[in-house]
Amino acid sequence: MTVDRPVREWNGLIIPDPGVYTLDEAHKRIGFLAQHMMVSPIRGEFAKGTATISVAPDPLQSSITATIRADSINTHNPDRDAHLSSPDFLDVSRYPTLEYRSTGIVWEADNDPIFHWARLRNNPLGRRGTIADLPPAATRASGRFVIKGLLTVKDVTRPIDMHMEFGGARRDPYEREIFGFSATAELDREDYGLVWNVLLESGGVLVGKKVRIEIAGEAIRES
Repeated sequence: MTVDRPVREWNGLIIPDPGVYTLDEAHKRIGFLAQHMMVSPIRGEFAKGTATISVAPDPLQSSITATIRADSINTHNPDRDAHLSSPDFLDVSRYPTLEYRSTGIVWEADNDPIFHWARLRNNPLGRRGTIADLPPAATRASGRFVIKGLLTVKDVTRPIDMHMEFGGARRDPYEREIFGFSATAELDREDYGLVWNVLLESGGVLVGKKVRIEIAGEAIRES
């Protein structure tokens, strides 16, 4: 079992100590989702990828770099994987990796109405109180951030925003400092030169232009 470790508190969150953390190979998923025939989602993933997270004393000054092996793509269909690896798409023989680096981090405060309602409901002043009268938010494990960064695919670099859910910081049974997260983003594959498609007789295209990125994992502090 894992053991809670109140590393440090920031804006009501328990966050990891400053240091360098790497993505745990055993607890990661680098996935994506795209539309097929305009009607059905196809999910896939990249089996091989690394990431380094440098947690700063001010968490909003932290940084992330990641490298994904393009030839590790897997949609559980060998023919489709071969096509996605070809020059029509990723052209993995010429462009073996996808690269990402962050350029900034923005904290998303709890402005969701449900959080406001919950705090208001527990406020003894009731409806007569003001927002300034609300009790402070309790310390919690999770929180939301926007990671601004640059994604490079086939030597084309474009800005991308990753919406990240921070899952909390703990010490695992091996006394390692870890934290968990999940993140999503959306991109237009044609912005990166991935323009192959087929027009359908009934209208639309075979492969959707929008691709949703889905990442989840744990990061472990380097010793």
